[in-house]
Amino acid sequence: MPLSRAQLLVYGAVAVALLLLGARWIRASEESGTSAGELTFASGSAHAENGDGRDVVVHVAGAVAEPGVYRLPVGSRVTDAVERAGGATEDGSVDAINLAAPLSDGQQVVVPGGPAATGALGAAAADGPISLGSASVEDLDTIDGIGPVTAQSIVDFRDEQGGLSSIDELDEISGIGPATMEALRAGLQP
Repeated sequence: MPLSRAQLLVYGAVAVALLLLGARWIRASEESGTSAGELTFASGSAHAENGDGRDVVVHVAGAVAEPGVYRLPVGSRVTDAVERAGGATEDGSVDAINLAAPLSDGQQVVVPGGPAATGALGAAAADGPISLGSASVEDLDTIDGIGPVTAQSIVDFRDEQGGLSSIDELDEISGIGPATMEALRAGLQP
């Protein structure tokens, strides 16, 4: 059965609308230099755009192949950041950090390496601040004034929030007062 003139006009209008939408999408992709979900690498750092433009910026340091600042999609984990930095070096100890922890904007991920990685993690913590984003209960327990109960509360709070970008956010935890906050500021880094 042949199509009527009205049907041909409707189908033609739909086809033109689809072509215009496709052209607009292609032009937007070319102007931004990427399409949704595509990764580009420049100057040793990575930039990831997801559909809504949200992402987190993290600093990966320590025993990794390419330490630096990286941009990852929201919802990424510590393991994604370590992989983006080229993975751990031979002396890197990824077992000493929580690879499953969610990343938060502004976080530093430190992969311990060398002699400190083979000893207790508490010994590594004595050399400098612990990363708030990847600190375990045992790590937090090494900070003066923090016991195992408070350390567990901090880890639980961090996991509920999907990560933390500032040590000041820990002030919301019941039982952490001004003295504890000072101990946390001295022993932790965002």
